Amino acid sequence: MSNNKPNKPQYNNNNKFGNKNNQNNKFNNFKNNNQKPVVQSKLPLVYVEGMTALDIAEVTKRPVNEIIKSLMMLGIMANQTQSIDRDTAELLAGELKIEFKLDETKDYTNFEKIEIVDDPKDLEYRPPVVTIMGHVDHGKTTLLDTIRNSRVVLSEAGGITQAIGAYSVERNGKKITFIDTPGHAAFTEMRARGAKITDIVVLVVAADDGVMPQTREAIDHAKASNCPLIVAINKIDKHNANPDRAKQELTELGLLPEEWGGTVPFVPISALRGTGVDLLLDTIQLVAEVEEYKANPNREATGYVIESKLDKANGPTATLLVKSGTLHVSDVLVVGNTWGKVRTMKNDLGKQIRSALPSDAVSISGLAEVPQAGDQFLVFKDERQARTIAEARALKAKNQSQNASKVMSLDELFNQAKAGDIPSLNLMIKADTSGSAEAMKGSLEKINVEGIKLSVIRSSVGPVTETDVLLAQASNAIIIAFNVVALSNVKDFAKTKGVDIRSYNIIYKLLEDIEAAMKGMLSPVYEDRVCGQAEVREVYKVSKLGTIAGSYVTDGVVKRGCMVDVIRDGIIIYSGKLSSLKRFKDDAKEVKAGFDCGIMIEKYNDIKVGDTFQFSVTEEVTNEE
Repeated sequence: MSNNKPNKPQYNNNNKFGNKNNQNNKFNNFKNNNQKPVVQSKLPLVYVEGMTALDIAEVTKRPVNEIIKSLMMLGIMANQTQSIDRDTAELLAGELKIEFKLDETKDYTNFEKIEIVDDPKDLEYRPPVVTIMGHVDHGKTTLLDTIRNSRVVLSEAGGITQAIGAYSVERNGKKITFIDTPGHAAFTEMRARGAKITDIVVLVVAADDGVMPQTREAIDHAKASNCPLIVAINKIDKHNANPDRAKQELTELGLLPEEWGGTVPFVPISALRGTGVDLLLDTIQLVAEVEEYKANPNREATGYVIESKLDKANGPTATLLVKSGTLHVSDVLVVGNTWGKVRTMKNDLGKQIRSALPSDAVSISGLAEVPQAGDQFLVFKDERQARTIAEARALKAKNQSQNASKVMSLDELFNQAKAGDIPSLNLMIKADTSGSAEAMKGSLEKINVEGIKLSVIRSSVGPVTETDVLLAQASNAIIIAFNVVALSNVKDFAKTKGVDIRSYNIIYKLLEDIEAAMKGMLSPVYEDRVCGQAEVREVYKVSKLGTIAGSYVTDGVVKRGCMVDVIRDGIIIYSGKLSSLKRFKDDAKEVKAGFDCGIMIEKYNDIKVGDTFQFSVTEEVTNEE
């Protein structure tokens, strides 16, 4: 018989009851784990626009799931790659009990505004970038072709120069880059968007033709760009050439030749024969030496888009002008509101190259979307950062387009002056005659209000055009239309560009409004609002009634009792009141666009087929805050 007592049941850790000591240990461990505070990072949230939840986790040194959980506590469902806006980031910092800061220096979503200051010892000479402008048929294209062909060597004979909107020539061992723009309108639109593409402007004027309307426009656009100007007097080989007359006309427009004691270089040339073209290139290089154009080639490249398109073979392509740094194949870059990686790079001869230096123009492929002409680009080291910045910029551009800001208007001038913020006022005058234009310019420039600078940037004759609107947008100017009109398509264009067009037919009323706005006393005014437009297609003379205009309403609506302007060749020749409006033989209260009607104007019968009627109603206009 054994003396051993039966063993007590042994419970291992897998028993559902478990060991008492083990249970206590587990409880204590659980309690201790929850009682001991977890040391969390107290690094501030340094916010850069376009940051994702993952970026915030990296900056604050916290787990990304904690960031996402905190966002959920704020009622925001986000994944780790989703961009977080500034307001949300600030709320998130409060939830995490950490400091919120803005890092303006690294806000690369506004990289156009970030000024990269290079050490002077890192700067090297860069070729000048030149744009050629001038009146149509004055030889701009011929000059461009002559310069382009001058650099084609025998080894390139038979080869076709690629049209990438820019090309380089070499003179005296140094390069010059020429930008082949479609015209000064495109040049100004790019400048309006902040693109500082051109260093020097060459103005081509025909010796046999002198100053023409587009010459005047080109001068205004060149002056507004603040670029050095060189005048090329072309077609000196023609029998009726008169270079001195062209010089005199240009002198009257403020371009005084160097040989007459001025500062503007004038070079006589024949673009067709090549005469004087070498002298023109030497003059460009001389101006470039005086201006000392320099850049740092040893950093990430930055520059502008000259042209862009969707190529069937290569997808989105763009011609880029490098302004600083060196652009390499495989570089990651943000261009406007898109991004990409440089897959291929070609020069203006269509040759594949590996890199582009400052002032070089190259065609690249590899972008996600087609950018716009005038967009700025910047190279980034990190592909994810570039994609994030491009997405943030695209979102911002979308929001801005929905709330497009206007350039300065008279009402805004009044509001700023009233608030004590004294701005400058730029005006463009469009008038029916040169006498009216000069009279208004002289009168406006005599207005003297302390602290406000008034400048008439352009004064010309004729109706308001889209080119005028572009110049006004680029110069932050108000357009004054005196006895001339802006047709509905131009008004719509001005509206999209945020340009204010003010119409007047009484000069003292114009002067009163401008002076009142400058003094900050512009009160609500009554203004004629255009409600419709009609074209005269038939004219009927009725002895007892007068002239009935058989008209077709092209835009808006014509209402009985409207005021009407009679427009011929873009000039208002009469303003009066609509006395009769009929549809067939019946009186009509109104006639909408797309319908015919009969129109009579009170006390006016000199109506001709082809005249345009512009109808307006008088409404009170109040200042908008």
